[in-house]
Amino acid sequence: MGSGKGSPEYWVAFVKPGRILYEMGGVTENIARRAISVAASKMPIRAQFIISG
Repeated sequence: MGSGKGSPEYWVAFVKPGRILYEMGGVTENIARRAISVAASKMPIRAQFIISG
């Protein structure tokens, strides 16, 4: 009945409890920044844009 997608094989990033991580791919940085700023304006929490390389 859809209880999950199975156990992860490895961890990609360590996210502390109480934090939310959004990952974007396949779009330019400008579009990603605009999308995050629109989404952040709707959320009652502070948002930070981080680029990993």
